[in-house]
Amino acid sequence: MHTQNTIKPYQPLTERTGPMDDTPPWPGPPGRSFHAVPPVRGGEDDLFAALDLGTNNCRLMIAAQTAGGFRVVDSYSRMVRLGEGLHHTGFLNRDAMERTMEALHSCAERLGRRQVRNIRAVATEACRRATNGQAFLRRAKEETGVEIDIISGREEAWLAVESCANLLHDPRLGPPRSRALLFDIGGGSTEIAWVRTEPDRQTESLIGYLSLPVGVITLSEQFGPVRSLTDTTYREMVAYTRAFLRDFEEIHRIGPEIRRNQVRLIGTSGTVTTLASLILNLSRYARAAVDGSLLPAASARLAVRKLQQMGHRGIEQHPCIGSDRAPFVLPGCAIFEAIHDMWPVGDIVVADRGLRDGMILRMIRKAYATPAIRRSVRHPASYKRHVTQTSMQVTGS
Repeated sequence: MHTQNTIKPYQPLTERTGPMDDTPPWPGPPGRSFHAVPPVRGGEDDLFAALDLGTNNCRLMIAAQTAGGFRVVDSYSRMVRLGEGLHHTGFLNRDAMERTMEALHSCAERLGRRQVRNIRAVATEACRRATNGQAFLRRAKEETGVEIDIISGREEAWLAVESCANLLHDPRLGPPRSRALLFDIGGGSTEIAWVRTEPDRQTESLIGYLSLPVGVITLSEQFGPVRSLTDTTYREMVAYTRAFLRDFEEIHRIGPEIRRNQVRLIGTSGTVTTLASLILNLSRYARAAVDGSLLPAASARLAVRKLQQMGHRGIEQHPCIGSDRAPFVLPGCAIFEAIHDMWPVGDIVVADRGLRDGMILRMIRKAYATPAIRRSVRHPASYKRHVTQTSMQVTGS
């Protein structure tokens, strides 16, 4: 596969394309630093932390406010599989909770070491669905001191949109579009946001959202061991997922907007970043190369077929995947193909960002609530991820 001709990398702007007064650069991970908004006060009050406890992963980001965005000072991700077995039992099991508590203790230690005061911690589908989800979060607060809120599918979808605000409007990703369709394939659910965009004003609003009870863990548990996944079972996964999308299409009539070339499709999940890595033929995962890239749909489909041909052992051995994530790659691909079957946009914008980014941006806007800063953090002009932090642990999807 000739990767140079099939994926279009996102490059940061070298010149401004909008107003100079309130359009500073977009934030990113460690090493990012920008200068457009007057400096803010120093100390631990300037640190912001976002914790995302999902069905598959526990993720933490600690960031400092900078000119119009943030600079990541610490980041942590651990695959905990909190939702393991939930599809069959309706409960969080003991082993999954212990794995998760260990990760939460690590997060609490990092927060305490840096004396972070501005903290937002959220839990998603596993705790929404589990009968003992609230009880587990009470235990987590007692043992770690971290209070974790269960958020709705709507808020989850909108946080993902907020994290991708600049990608909705960036002219290098194609002509202006009046609509965007964003999907986030998680462990226990898949969030879809249908968004109205106003390119001239650089604003967006949520038209509708869909929280599918289908994620990479739930799908793999429902359809059996991924190690022996047949083509027939894979097609059944795709059909099963697609059935959840029909009513949303009937209500919002997204198809006609696609045919009018008015829709930008954005994927924020580990599934699409894996597909982009495969097409780019990366020897190891590189967020700077993947985030904001433009993935032609035909290339994405070819990458899925390649993963199917590799089989479970080959997927495990891929340098951008590994054994922990391997069981969830093909279920994620099935969800992706179901979405793209229903809404066949020609190119997919790949975003390696999510709830943590959205939460950090929201906290910064609230903390520094002057109109200019709110606008500058809301609609930055460019974003390029540069990962330089050596302490980052990335083991989840």
